[in-house]
Amino acid sequence: MFTVSDFQLVLLRRMADHNPDLVEDARHELGVSLADMREANKRWQAMLRSPRARAAASRYRSVLGTPESVTPRRIGDLECESWLWPVPLWPDLRFEVLVAANGVAWNEWLVRAPGAPSPALTTLADLHPWTCTVDEVARAFAPARPLEGTAPTRWGLSFTAPDGTGTRRECAAEFTWGLLQRVEVREAP
Repeated sequence: MFTVSDFQLVLLRRMADHNPDLVEDARHELGVSLADMREANKRWQAMLRSPRARAAASRYRSVLGTPESVTPRRIGDLECESWLWPVPLWPDLRFEVLVAANGVAWNEWLVRAPGAPSPALTTLADLHPWTCTVDEVARAFAPARPLEGTAPTRWGLSFTAPDGTGTRRECAAEFTWGLLQRVEVREAP
């Protein structure tokens, strides 16, 4: 049986490419070995690639249980529901699956939990790995432009943000499962 704890390891496995030290600390906090993390990821990948694979929405329900909340959402022309589950490793975040009316999962990522305060994002110095989500960075440094991710669970944003001196810099941020992993300043000071 695949559990919420196993699912957290899947999230961490993809994040390890960007922030191995943070992942290592989280793995120790969870009391699991590197082999446990690899095994959880292997089982997750097998579920995704199985000839009898469930649709994403039903797969998340089977792994994470009943959502903590289900809320109708409208994004442009898309009518959907936002399904949220707690993720113990990140208590101020929720794993969100946006499910279209036909039951298809449209998006899957980490978002800020309802009622949890968002971080104050005003300069580049505020952008630390694992502290903010795609939505929070896009709102703080609007207008942000989406960038193609390097894998299905990765997103990017291009935006300008002030550095410590107030000079605006072109930046590219990378996110895994919707959580900030790193920011690259594209132009030299």
